[in-house]
Order: sequence, then structure tokens, then C-alpha cells
Amino acid sequence: MSFGIKTIFQRNYVRYEGVRPINIYLLRLLYTLMFFVLGKDVWTHIFNYQGEWNPMDAVAWCVWAAFASLAGLGIFYPLKMIPILLVEVFYKVLWLLLVAYPLWAKGQLAGSSAEGITNAFLFVLLPIVAIPWKYVLVYYILNRKLAAEIR
Repeated sequence: MSFGIKTIFQRNYVRYEGVRPINIYLLRLLYTLMFFVLGKDVWTHIFNYQGEWNPMDAVAWCVWAAFASLAGLGIFYPLKMIPILLVEVFYKVLWLLLVAYPLWAKGQLAGSSAEGITNAFLFVLLPIVAIPWKYVLVYYILNRKLAAEIR
């Protein structure tokens, strides 16, 4: 297989079940960012935490630690780890709709405690663009073998 601009946008039926290499590269980029950037912040916080944990805060930190750690597998198995990206997209979009949008609509988002989280969660557009949605539909929702369906 030759490498070039055209080839990264063509479907690779053999190696990646019909998913374009550009999607594979973008998925790997997302997993790498999650593993290193999120992982560094989360594990540093967990290992340096002093005192007793608030149970709800501990849940959030443990979930983020699990996301960051599992993203390491996604670097090597980008299609198999798509479900963690789907969870990420779902919880961030849900939070933006339930928390950020009502504050924004009332003109109360700027300067609120939700503003920083909102700014970070707006990057949810990256996984939305990177995820091969046809693959997700066929493989995860319709539960069919992809090679025959996507052609």
C-alpha cells in the first residue's frame, strides 16, 4: 500500500474493515491525547491527593483514570476501543445540553463555575469528527459484519 494524501482518504477493506486510514489516524491521535494528557493530569492528582476522598469526586477521578488508561489500548486497537469514545461523546454532549446550554441561554455561563468545563467539553467535536459513524452504525448498532455492508 502506498502512502499519500489520496490513500489516507480511501477505504481500507482488508486491514481496517472498510474504515478510511484518515479516521484511523484521527482515532489514534485522540487515544494518544487521552492517554498522555488526561492520564498525566488524572494520575498525578490521584497519586498526590492528601486526605479523605469525597466519594463523588473519587468516582469522577476514577472514571477519568479508567478512560485515560483504556485509551492506551486504543492506540493499538483503534476500532475496538471506539466504545470509550462513544461514552465520551455522549457524556460531554449531555452535560453541554443539560448544564452549559441553560446557563448560556440565560446569559449566566460567562464567569460561572461551569465556564471552564464548557470550554474543555467543546472539544467533543474532535471525536465526533474522528469516529467513523458508518462503521459504528453497522458494527455496533446493527451488529453486522462490516466488510460486506460498507462496500
